[in-house]
Amino acid sequence: MKPVWVVDDDRSIRWVLEKALGREGIAFGSFASAHEALDALAQGAPQVLVSDIRMPGASGIELLRAMKQKHPAVPVIIMTAYSDLDSAVAAFHGGAYEYLPKPFDVDQAVALIRRALEESLRVEAVLEPAAASPEILGQAPAMQEVFRAIGRLSQSSATVLITGESGTGKELVARALHRHGARAAKPFVAINTAAMPRDLLESELFGHERGAFTGAQQLRRGRFEQAEGGTLFLDEIGDMPAELQTRLLRVLSDGTYYRVGGHQPLRADVRVIAATHQDLEQRVREGGFREDLFHRLNVIRLRMPALRERAEDIPLLARHFLARSARELGTEAKRLSDEVLAHLARFAFAGNVRQLENLCHWLTVMAPGQVIGLADLPVEVRGEIAAAPTHWVAALEHEVERRLACGASGMLEELTREFERALIRKALARTGGRRVEAAALLGMGRNTITRKIQELGIGTEGEGSP
Repeated sequence: MKPVWVVDDDRSIRWVLEKALGREGIAFGSFASAHEALDALAQGAPQVLVSDIRMPGASGIELLRAMKQKHPAVPVIIMTAYSDLDSAVAAFHGGAYEYLPKPFDVDQAVALIRRALEESLRVEAVLEPAAASPEILGQAPAMQEVFRAIGRLSQSSATVLITGESGTGKELVARALHRHGARAAKPFVAINTAAMPRDLLESELFGHERGAFTGAQQLRRGRFEQAEGGTLFLDEIGDMPAELQTRLLRVLSDGTYYRVGGHQPLRADVRVIAATHQDLEQRVREGGFREDLFHRLNVIRLRMPALRERAEDIPLLARHFLARSARELGTEAKRLSDEVLAHLARFAFAGNVRQLENLCHWLTVMAPGQVIGLADLPVEVRGEIAAAPTHWVAALEHEVERRLACGASGMLEELTREFERALIRKALARTGGRRVEAAALLGMGRNTITRKIQELGIGTEGEGSP
């Protein structure tokens, strides 16, 4: 954990806080001016910054602005005299975590710093450094459409709904939209609404006030506050409980929300990107998802293709994953034989890119030679490859059998939608996006193809225009 920085031109204040932090075993650094702290920023940021507001030279507000510009996730506590209350309010507008009025109780000051430390560590756990962001790879036409969409959407703050099967890389796209957009310097915060227990999800999203419920011993900032000015990624939004759908709708509608147990409305300057592997229209029809929330989220829809729709990308992705696994394990990267690549191109990959990544890691660990042959593949992969048919009707039957074996049900609508989407996408590609000509190729009317494009989410992916 990095140290806490104390910045104050009053030596006695620095001394008091240094002794208190030392007793608590909290590492610290102290500075007599904002300029000294700014110079130290070149060597790295603190875990928490505690700064006086009025000092000779640069003020605490200027230091706050510099910190938020370079290290937006670092909590900043502003120390101020009661006569500086207006300045403290200005500090909050600048992104301060809390203010500490002088004269202060030392124990209360340490307790506040500890809360800020906990908050800083929690935010670090959900923020991903830009340098660590994995790449999105793909040369297939379906992925080029995704790249074009990212380029168009990155400079917008519009809400985006990313759809696609599990393992297709929906979170990678959300991170790319953030990284290439105007909010890149601000936090990217992700939460999987399906993985969070229902009774904790509300507090995780919106935060809670001290005493809001049993165990709420201190104020906690939720993910909306953590993502202020940046992007909040809501994964598996289709599984969000109904009562929280209502609260989320309010945030998207008027930009305000309340902490659990709170009475003061908070403003949310956050770009929301949601993702789901489910058919939200079907969830709406079944009553499991609010229709008004669906339309709020479905401003721009971006569909991630399944790996079987971009089989030509398998060699590129496999080389990337094998090289990365080799770096992690400190070994030489292995290579897939042409025979293996040909077979993998026919593999169903129910887990999509994530399954291919796991397979490459397994091969790096388990395959004995540098060139991987069919015999080196896991038995479940070899078995399915051997049975994989080449005719499209046989391939469809094979896919149905595979899903039935996995316990799937109600697949008619999903497979029908995939079938129609593939037909329309290819027809539009052949006609350069001209819908009338594409409709004629498919034997349907213009109104029908327009309705299908909207229902299947094709029109937002760049396949063509009316």
